[in-house]
Amino acid sequence: MELVMSAFPVVIIGAGPVGLAAAAHLLNRGLEPLVLEASDDVAAHIRDWGHVRVFSPWQYNIDKAARALLEPSGWIAPAPEGLPTGAELVELYLRPLSRLPSIAARLRLSHRVTAISRVGFDKVKSADRASAPFVLRVSTPTGEADILASAVLDASGTWSQPNPAGADGLPAIGEVAAADRIAYRIPDLLGRDRMRYAGQHVLVIGAGHSAANALLDLAQLAEQSPGTRISWAVRSTDLRRTFGGGDADALAARGALGSALRRLADSGHMELYAGFKTVAFQQATDSLTVTARDGRVITDVEQVIVATGQRPDLTMLRELRLGLDPWLESTAALGPLIDPNLHSCGTVRPHGAKELSHPEPGFFTVGIKSYGRAPTFLMATGYEQVRSVVAFLAGDLAAAAEVQLELPETGVCSVSLAGSPVNADCCGGLAPAGADACCEQDATAKAAGEAGCGCPPPTGTKTGCAA
Repeated sequence: MELVMSAFPVVIIGAGPVGLAAAAHLLNRGLEPLVLEASDDVAAHIRDWGHVRVFSPWQYNIDKAARALLEPSGWIAPAPEGLPTGAELVELYLRPLSRLPSIAARLRLSHRVTAISRVGFDKVKSADRASAPFVLRVSTPTGEADILASAVLDASGTWSQPNPAGADGLPAIGEVAAADRIAYRIPDLLGRDRMRYAGQHVLVIGAGHSAANALLDLAQLAEQSPGTRISWAVRSTDLRRTFGGGDADALAARGALGSALRRLADSGHMELYAGFKTVAFQQATDSLTVTARDGRVITDVEQVIVATGQRPDLTMLRELRLGLDPWLESTAALGPLIDPNLHSCGTVRPHGAKELSHPEPGFFTVGIKSYGRAPTFLMATGYEQVRSVVAFLAGDLAAAAEVQLELPETGVCSVSLAGSPVNADCCGGLAPAGADACCEQDATAKAAGEAGCGCPPPTGTKTGCAA
């Protein structure tokens, strides 16, 4: 895409790690960024989970273009093998980056984007649409304003839009009314929120990394505060992905997180309700009764932590022409690569501007929002996304198409339901009958540059083996 409106900046929505990295890449390419952040400080979502230690070491968490801006200022990178908390990510990396003069001059805090369109064009009109600049309606400390842009990168994330507890994608019956006993995402169970949960019967709903962190913190709290009781409800009856790849995971801390959760589940120190699809919360005098679709109930629940993932907020994008996967709400081209119904390993082929674009020229969804409702996003993925998108905006199509990312394997697909190695090279989930044969075909197909078992084939190639 040629930037015919070069008088206007490239607007980035969100000053988190991916948004700030996008600004660094734009500056590196000689393009003008403008970062709009709804909060009064950078990295609002990460600050919300600042007490959580991530499982990816610093070497994966610092963008290359951002590092190139930081190092001349005297900034010293943390040890690459260290595992930062969210708070450390902000204090040791993101806040120093945001305070560099080149970034700070292009950062607007307390600027919430409420809508995006094209100047003089609603969603319906097509003729000459791509030649019109974007217009962003923004709520600012001094009132509403319109900001014009040559291109827009939406890096606003999904953390502020948690999924409900209800297994149907809707709030469970009574969930809204029980809001005073329900927290979403990861409370600070051993710090700020300790008194709310100590000595209580706490139910955690969810099967991802957020749920794992909450459960392990609750186990520590239970050791320190007798009377703390833990229940865990998951929709699936198959916890293989939840417990992770253990020692086979290329990120040791991620593997250790799943292994620790497995030990807790086996310890008898919490009650596990597998296949529990929440449909209702019923309030008693001092507790809740939580009911599943099959009629099972969990009684005397005093606090609930809902860690069922997040979903993108698409409200501000209503006047744009979006190409979305119909169920994940990711960008359309990404959907087949990350669909958890098909891919059990939690990895995805590297991707960039092509997969992140929409029918609206010059608009890109980047960062975790590009994944829609799909889980297992890594910051390193977001950094590669914006590198590619910015190269595309700069007219460097070769760099935009180049792959510069190798993601650490989760190890999930080398672990069977019983914990024995199977299907290590088949990335599309469990192989059909005859796993060894499938994996042999998978390896052969990959060596020929084709897709492996269960993997969607790259454009112009044939499928390597059936799944």
